Amino acid sequence: MKKITIAKGDGIGPEIMDATLEIILAAGANIAIEEIEVGEKVYLAGNPSGIAKESWDIIRKNKIFLKAPITTPQGGGYKSLNVSIRKFLGLYSNVRPCMSLHPFVKTKHPIMDLVIVRENEEDLYAGIEHQQTDEVVQCLKLISRPGSEKIVRYAFEFARQQGRKKVTCFTKDNIMKQTDGLFHKVFDEIAKEYPEIENEHWIIDIGAAKMADTPELFDVIVMPNLYGDVLSDVAAQITGSVGLAGSANIGEVCAMFEAIHGSAPMIAGQNIANPSGLLNGAIMMLNHIGETEVAAKVQNAWLKTMEEGIHTFDIFNNETSKQKVSTKEFAKAVIGNLGKRPTLLKPASQNNTSALQLPKYKRKPAALKELVGVDIFVHWNGTEANELAERLQLVESDGIKLSMITNRGIKVWPDGFNETFCTDHWRCRFQHESGNKIEKQNIIDLLVNGLKHNIDTIKTENLYSFDGKPGYSLGQGQ
Repeated sequence: MKKITIAKGDGIGPEIMDATLEIILAAGANIAIEEIEVGEKVYLAGNPSGIAKESWDIIRKNKIFLKAPITTPQGGGYKSLNVSIRKFLGLYSNVRPCMSLHPFVKTKHPIMDLVIVRENEEDLYAGIEHQQTDEVVQCLKLISRPGSEKIVRYAFEFARQQGRKKVTCFTKDNIMKQTDGLFHKVFDEIAKEYPEIENEHWIIDIGAAKMADTPELFDVIVMPNLYGDVLSDVAAQITGSVGLAGSANIGEVCAMFEAIHGSAPMIAGQNIANPSGLLNGAIMMLNHIGETEVAAKVQNAWLKTMEEGIHTFDIFNNETSKQKVSTKEFAKAVIGNLGKRPTLLKPASQNNTSALQLPKYKRKPAALKELVGVDIFVHWNGTEANELAERLQLVESDGIKLSMITNRGIKVWPDGFNETFCTDHWRCRFQHESGNKIEKQNIIDLLVNGLKHNIDTIKTENLYSFDGKPGYSLGQGQ
């Protein structure tokens, strides 16, 4: 018997969790349940993370966590519990199947059946933000090779295990050539190890448009964190309802399963919420822990219930539904269909869908890393880049010269345009006039000289080449 941790959460969470547990236990799930409390009550009791230390200990001990939606109070510096759980437990892979249930749930995409595999730990969701000037704040986008390799390999291994034919990568590496460029590069490298699986890459904007218009073109889509967060909700919605989708968050040791929707406090306690999203998360959990027979049994019963037109209010439609039911009535209907299979919808089969075992990340040999310059970010309230350049040229020394100034990524000196609007946040690049590498002492000298000339330096970024290739953006306009 496998012990799992559950949390009933907030809003409609307790109702849909009770319904979900009733169904999977009736189906014969061989699990023991240990409950913890997370969410709004814990936040308001003075814990800014929404979870107590003892609860962390229970989750880490049991390793499998089934969580209902929670409410994060507004303001007050409260942290996102979902983000915290994913990061602290190393749940690097977010898996969201999105399959239409046509004609029983209304959708414009009747043959849609895709899975989004989203990187879960880094990207802009590192949450590293700073206000640097009166007018500008920044958020650091962190993409790592280990993070990219793990999620891309997971997508291909998942496709192989599930018998899927194609993996697609979405990035914006035509603009973010270093960060998204690394993700794309890793995708191309790993794709070569899976010759039996078709692979392709789309720029995120046209890829998103194509997915929303013609989702049947896609099978498995792998993306960095932010894109995956947005598009997995889009994909779920165009299947018919976000309320039907479950989600798995997979790590090397622990895993968390949940619905993708929120806590919906406006309908809490009314016995009208749809438990399908959490139930589908629980089905993924059962597969993950090896209870594949029970998982298939529950999924087929749920599909049969959907076919019979027994629907909760959120998806009830006079054209496709036959009976509007409460949360508890829906659970009873699914239990009544245990052992049955859908007639028109594709039935679930008991197959090898247990936890994937991926190889450990192997660090590649270090590249030749050379310091070739520095970007000094300056807070300056002027508007003329030429005037700023004249001031900055006073801090030059030992052949280290100002080579470029940009504002919001657009080059404004030399040869800037008068039409370019500038904020008070300036990136000022210094490099050796001969193109040679520089020393860190040169950067210190520049900063000291800047102090002498009242230059308000707010941050620096060292410019490195790796095996002779620039490891930094060149700046638009070059």
